[in-house]
Amino acid sequence: MPKLKEECGVFGIYSHVEASNLTYLGLHALQHRGQESAGIVTSDGVNLHNHRAMGLVSDIFTEEILSHLTGQNAIGHVRYSTTGSSQAKNMQPIVINYFRGALAIAHNGNLTNARTLREELEADGAIFQSTTDTEVIVHLIAKSKEETLLQRIIEALVKCKGAYSLLFLTPEAMVAARDPYGFRPLVMGKLGDSIVFASETCAFDLIEAEFIREIEPGEIVVVNENGVESFKPFGESKHAYCVFEYIYFARPDSFLTGRNVYQVRRALGRQLAIEQPADADIIVAVPDSGVPAAMGFSEESGLPLELGLLRSHYVGRTFIEPQQSIRNFGVRLKLNAIKEVLDGKRVVIVDDSIVRGTTSRKIVKMIRAAGAKEVHMRISSPPTKFSCYYGIDTPLKEELIANSLDIDEIRKYITSDSLGYLTLEGVMKAVDDTKKLNGESFCNACFSGKYPVELTDLKKTKQKQLGLFGG
Repeated sequence: MPKLKEECGVFGIYSHVEASNLTYLGLHALQHRGQESAGIVTSDGVNLHNHRAMGLVSDIFTEEILSHLTGQNAIGHVRYSTTGSSQAKNMQPIVINYFRGALAIAHNGNLTNARTLREELEADGAIFQSTTDTEVIVHLIAKSKEETLLQRIIEALVKCKGAYSLLFLTPEAMVAARDPYGFRPLVMGKLGDSIVFASETCAFDLIEAEFIREIEPGEIVVVNENGVESFKPFGESKHAYCVFEYIYFARPDSFLTGRNVYQVRRALGRQLAIEQPADADIIVAVPDSGVPAAMGFSEESGLPLELGLLRSHYVGRTFIEPQQSIRNFGVRLKLNAIKEVLDGKRVVIVDDSIVRGTTSRKIVKMIRAAGAKEVHMRISSPPTKFSCYYGIDTPLKEELIANSLDIDEIRKYITSDSLGYLTLEGVMKAVDDTKKLNGESFCNACFSGKYPVELTDLKKTKQKQLGLFGG
């Protein structure tokens, strides 16, 4: 089902005898953030040991493989391809050996000037082994003449624009870094005497670690035998937390900027019912991501929430699709309508977003085929009109249905009786209502087209394209 893909997830633990096993569990909790590949790198104080492969965490790491990942420090990564194609050469964490020793890096985000930096590095003789923007950071660190690892990381990141939540591992230390805007989440916790980092707090819950705090935007945290040190080398900047983390990407049991994601999504549903009410009999959620918003919509509207769509949780990554015998096969593989719930009813379907519109169209037709008298679609976010360049794998702007069609034209395409989106003002009200935090701001570029950080590479590409057709 076409959805915006959840970028990547990172996990790290410093000073624990079961570092590799706990990293495996942490990555399992973050599996929703990336399902193409996974990797773990450990440090025994002298050497780095790593294992990376394509596929899911539970399929990649066996007991035998984990037993060979020795050491008390480890970082891990689950990946979706945002920059760089889905290939083995782009798996993370990236591990290098250079004249200053061994270094591993795991990255969640997307650099908006990676192509520009890469061209400069290649012109200076650098040879790249992958197509990821993460390797650009590696080359910048390796090229640095600064004395300490921290200084080399700072010098490299000063040149990087865009989104990054990073974990670095050397034989002696671990470093966590977050970009000055804080686009992608990164949190710090404690397990006994061990320090833990993760993309989301849900990873801490699984290993029973205590959440300490978020890594602040623009902060670098160094952990070594001397303890934990925090640095703020980039100066002040306007925060731009990704609002879509609350709408769809993060797991409902996670906390972001002090807010529980589930409670935010429920508030989005309540606000949606206020802004876009529907004269109907029942509410039905598109599982699983639409469920909390549907609960909020039901709570505010007084309409009962019913299980009208059932989702299969056992769909593999590949399957044999019939050529013509089953229409809408891909959607039916994951969802099935319950006729006894829907027959003769006026139904409100609640989902978190519409991307290309093809899945929504198939769901509406499936519910009508189950006997629904009316089908009203409600979306707990504004129309997605623009691509994300800060670590989310979104379609091209031209492929987003809301970029070319107005709301009524989208309604006609998906064949619903009505269609209502939550306004951007409604989103911000729902986010703020769950916990009042002053001075915060959020990135909503996928809705508004207002990008907080300049899109250097995109601008450069457009200039080149214009040059092809210029006089």
